[in-house]
Amino acid sequence: MAGRDAVKFAHAQFMSDVAALAPGHWQWSGWLTPKGRVIALFALLKLDDETLWLLLPDFGAGELASQLQRYVFRSKLELKPRDDLDISGTFAAPTRAAGAVFARNGESIELDMGADGGARTLRIDATRAADDPKSQSEWLAFDLAHGLPHLPESQREHWTPQQLSLERLKAFSVKKGCYPGQEIVARTHFLGQAKRGLAALCAAKPIPMEAGVELDGAAIGKVVSATPGEPCFALAVLPLDRGFGALTSAGLGLNDIGLRDGLAR
Repeated sequence: MAGRDAVKFAHAQFMSDVAALAPGHWQWSGWLTPKGRVIALFALLKLDDETLWLLLPDFGAGELASQLQRYVFRSKLELKPRDDLDISGTFAAPTRAAGAVFARNGESIELDMGADGGARTLRIDATRAADDPKSQSEWLAFDLAHGLPHLPESQREHWTPQQLSLERLKAFSVKKGCYPGQEIVARTHFLGQAKRGLAALCAAKPIPMEAGVELDGAAIGKVVSATPGEPCFALAVLPLDRGFGALTSAGLGLNDIGLRDGLAR
């Protein structure tokens, strides 16, 4: 996303405070429906005052650009997927990036994706990295353990930012001006009406996506993200005040392992 009005447009459309983000920094952000449901969740990078990059783990760049284009009207900006760039990650400390400050060398960018669970580095450049399913599964498990949900198409437009506990990632603002869904988000925040949030769960075997979660046999929530391997790590939207008892999903016993911190930016 680039152009004279790129930051202004993104600030009006996305749920984070894009205008307050300094060049060379990044933040978690997202795009909501008018009813405050999350369409897409992403990392938003401000390269300069007229250039933003969106790093989309679950949503096609071309599809999102096409949907956003409907709201451009007379704004001076270009929405262009960068199909020439690739994304890779390593479980190692960044060379220069730190926290919300990314490191840039031309069109090669390094992000600090580490948290309490250890160091991680994500790189954006033109070099294609070899696929490593085991490491990709470990990366996903790290994301889920720190409260970063991955939303497949079936989970889009289902959950509010508070139901996904995105305040833990500082992914939305309740103080900036209007954006789609802002009224719902602000009302929930200021009236203290958030009654559901994310729980980090672990099972011995894979849990089907969108499987229900039961407490002592009574349905209380739904799985929104899960790793494919054994053991299985998952995120589910559950009541914040659910009491105690045996958690199960698809006949599997679940352990509530608690969300880890450190991935907020």
